[in-house]
Amino acid sequence: MSVETAVGRQGAIDATVASWRGLGWQLLPEEPLAPALNVALDEILTRRVGAGERPPTVRFWSWAAPAVIIGRFQSVRNEVREEAATARGVAIVRRMTGGGAMFVQPDAAITYSIYLPERYVEGLSFAESYAALDSWVVATFQALGVDAWYAPLNDITSAEGKIGGAAQARRARAVLHHTTIAYQMDTEELVQILRIGQEKLSDKGIASAAKRVSPLRRQTDLPRAAIVERLIDGFRDRFGLADTALTPEERAAAEALVAEQYGTAAWTHDLP
Repeated sequence: MSVETAVGRQGAIDATVASWRGLGWQLLPEEPLAPALNVALDEILTRRVGAGERPPTVRFWSWAAPAVIIGRFQSVRNEVREEAATARGVAIVRRMTGGGAMFVQPDAAITYSIYLPERYVEGLSFAESYAALDSWVVATFQALGVDAWYAPLNDITSAEGKIGGAAQARRARAVLHHTTIAYQMDTEELVQILRIGQEKLSDKGIASAAKRVSPLRRQTDLPRAAIVERLIDGFRDRFGLADTALTPEERAAAEALVAEQYGTAAWTHDLP
């Protein structure tokens, strides 16, 4: 790509991001939820935003229990030591988006989802939409003194290593974009649970990429709650954001989807 083309494409990304201000964004703040319910909510809220039943929304997750969240197209056997996970009370949940496996623990990760009608990313390539939808996070981290930048296709990174990774899905005329950021990491537990860098045990599934991760706790003294607050403030300053809550109907629909799909062995082991 020529310099002129690259500048032009960055201009298109910036213009798209600027157009998101004033869309009536709503915030769903952190609420400790079971892992399967967290991923089911992504599907429910994506559908509702696509149908115009909810305005564009950003949701910050909180984990009620540790879990391995595997990508839609991954093999459980290739990614997780199931016996070790079971022994440690770590749930295994398959999400609706692609990408790699992530090990999450309460208060050790920062996860958020953005739900946006697909028309608001028209004109951007898939890769450009990733950069656009996480641009506010990169800017907030830089303001905190973290030397962060976006690394295509889907990483927020720094000179110290990867900070976070994103995944997307397009459903029902809406974009789901979610990102998990490492705040701190129990590496001893992680290597017992995930099969990092090992030979695949099955010919099924897309393997996670082995990347050096540098949690935010190594790069800032701010507690996790303060970082979440700064991220929310950063989003609100750029786009506008009103506090809201899940409706009873949304919660009930997500709980039903857990029972039907996300909490079932058939879904989790769809790619064994």
